[in-house]
Amino acid sequence: MQVIDRIAVWRKTLEAERAAGRVVGLVPTMGALHAGHAALIDRAAAECDVVGVTVFVNPLQFAGGEDFDAYPRPLEHDEAVAAAHGASYVFAPSVREMYPRPVETVVAVPPLSARWDGEARPGHFDGVATVVTKLLAQAAPCRAYFGEKDYQQLCIVRRLVADLDLPAEIVPCPTVRDADGLALSSRNAYLTAEERAVAPLLYRALESGASVLRRGGAPDDSRRTMHELLGSEPRFTLIYAEPVDPGTLEPLRAPLPAGGTARVLAAARLGHARLIDNLGVTR
Repeated sequence: MQVIDRIAVWRKTLEAERAAGRVVGLVPTMGALHAGHAALIDRAAAECDVVGVTVFVNPLQFAGGEDFDAYPRPLEHDEAVAAAHGASYVFAPSVREMYPRPVETVVAVPPLSARWDGEARPGHFDGVATVVTKLLAQAAPCRAYFGEKDYQQLCIVRRLVADLDLPAEIVPCPTVRDADGLALSSRNAYLTAEERAVAPLLYRALESGASVLRRGGAPDDSRRTMHELLGSEPRFTLIYAEPVDPGTLEPLRAPLPAGGTARVLAAARLGHARLIDNLGVTR
């Protein structure tokens, strides 16, 4: 497996692979790879001829006071995980390589980024959209694999690719969970043993809210159920828990009809970790 840290080399390398008739799979990450990332790489390796994993902690998506400096950067570990799961390349540029001058061009998708994580973390999704646009433009034609755990991010990426005619096919992949339901995340490393023991309550709250919708219950009842369950554990600080339209991310206004779909989203702080999760719902 080859590790590349220069944009020009990365571009030429992938151009050569495509010129040889190979399909390129791309797995964009911020590193600290875990089993969830490994599942994305596995999927890309199964469906593409060559796989490139990008490892870049993007400063544009961190607000002041967030964990940019503390965010884990175990590059040797990430290279080993990527190689073990079939990646051909790791692209790990420096911040200076990605942003050699102050950034004046920002990609934004206001309707999809206004609520939820966008409201809780102002500017976050503009940073995400900007760096993903750069990564997809640098890689050029590819299949890009994104996890559903960051569902709002997935919706935003799909929309910016469609609106900007970027040469990428976005492939959503199911959330990978521990046996107790906790969605895998690099930020789970911030949890103490005691916090880790109660962390699956976030998933159970989503399941309870989804169950209400599957029975044809009102969105307000779904929301109340999630809030009450998360409120039962004082170590959680709820940020949001909401049933939404799976396409627009707007709050759900009416019970689901037979065959209708929704998404329940939740975010909460637990100690030093900010946890997010979601579940798809079909009645």
